[in-house]
Amino acid sequence: MTLKEDLVRDHVGLQENRQARRYFAKFERILDNLPRIAGEMEARGKLDRVELAAVSTHLTALNRTFRALSHKYLMTGRDTGVFLGSLTVDRHASGFPVLRELLSMASDAAQAADALVRLPAADDLKEAMIATIVGERRIPTDLQYAMSQRLYLDELRNGDLFWPRNDVQIETLATEDARYLLHWSAWDGQRNLPVIWLMQIEDNGRRPLPQDFARLARVQGHLMAQALPDLKLVTVAKGFDDDFEGLNPKRLLRLTVGPMYSSAFTLQTEGLGAVLEAARAPAGEDWALAWTLETLKSKRVEKEKAGWFSTVDKQVWDLPGLEGPEAGATHTERAAILPERVYQAMTETAAAGFSDVIKYVVGGGRLWRAEE
Repeated sequence: MTLKEDLVRDHVGLQENRQARRYFAKFERILDNLPRIAGEMEARGKLDRVELAAVSTHLTALNRTFRALSHKYLMTGRDTGVFLGSLTVDRHASGFPVLRELLSMASDAAQAADALVRLPAADDLKEAMIATIVGERRIPTDLQYAMSQRLYLDELRNGDLFWPRNDVQIETLATEDARYLLHWSAWDGQRNLPVIWLMQIEDNGRRPLPQDFARLARVQGHLMAQALPDLKLVTVAKGFDDDFEGLNPKRLLRLTVGPMYSSAFTLQTEGLGAVLEAARAPAGEDWALAWTLETLKSKRVEKEKAGWFSTVDKQVWDLPGLEGPEAGATHTERAAILPERVYQAMTETAAAGFSDVIKYVVGGGRLWRAEE
C-alpha cells in the first residue's frame, strides 16, 4: 500500500445528517474557546499584543471556514433530489477536514457571485418554505437545501475565511526603528491541520518595507513557499536571513492548531484514547484539542564578510540545551484544551505523555488553566 493510499484510508465522509451536525457543533464550541487561550498566552508573555491580534485574525478566519462548511453540508443525508456528498475528515492524524475540502471551497468562492445570481434571496426562500409547509403540508427539503447553499455562498462572498494558503500580512510594530510583524497561515495538507506563522523583523532598507512593493512581494513569496510542516523554525529563519539583506528576523513563531481527538470521530492511537473512554462524556463533551506553539528567538547579531570590503548582519539563534538544536526552536509549548470531564479522567487515569502539556479546561461557561 502506498503512502497516498494509506492516508486516504484514514479519511472518512460524514454521511449522516445527525453525525455532520454533531461534528460542526463540536468544532463551534472548540473554536469559540481558542481566542481566549491565545489571550491567556499573551498574559503569560508567550505572545505580545500585536502577535495576539494577528493570531486572533487567523482563528476568526478558521471559525468562519467551519461555519461556511457547516452550511454547505447542512443537508447531508437528506433526500433533496441533489447528490450532496459529505464532509471528509481525517479521522487518524487530525480530526479536521481534509485539504481537499478547503480546495473545493476555494473553487466555489471563485464562482460564488455567479452562483448567487441564480439563487433566490434568503427572504424569498423563507416565504416559499412557509408556503410549502402550510399549503402543501410537507417538509420543503429542496428549499431547505437551496437555503443552505445560499448561506454557504454568502459566507464565501463575505470573505475573510481560512483558505488553503493565507498570504503574508504586515503590521507595524515600531516606526522609529522600522520593526514589523509578518504573519501568514496555511492548511497543512500532510497532517490536515491549520498552521499559523508569525515573524518579527527589523528593516534596514532604504524604503520602509510596506512601501517597497517589489521587495514586499519577494518576501511574501519566499515565506509562503517556506510554510512547510517538515521545516524547522531555525531553517526557515536562516533562509530568510540569508536571502534578504537588510531584513533581520528577530523572532519566529509557528502555532499548530490540532489534532482534535474525539471518540465519535477519530481513531485514537495515543494515550488520549484511554482518557476519552474513561471519561464517558456525553455528546459534545467527548473531545480534546492539541495546540503547539514553537518559538525561535535571536540571541545576538554577528558581522559576517560579504565580499572583500563589506560585511552583513547575521542572526545567532537562541537554541538552548540539547533539545533546542534538534527541535530547531528556542522553546516549544504543548497544550491541550479539554472539557472538564475529560480533564478529570486524565488526572484519574494518570495518562502517560501529558506531564509537560499545559491543560486548559472548559466547563461551566469558563475556561481556566489547570495547575499541576
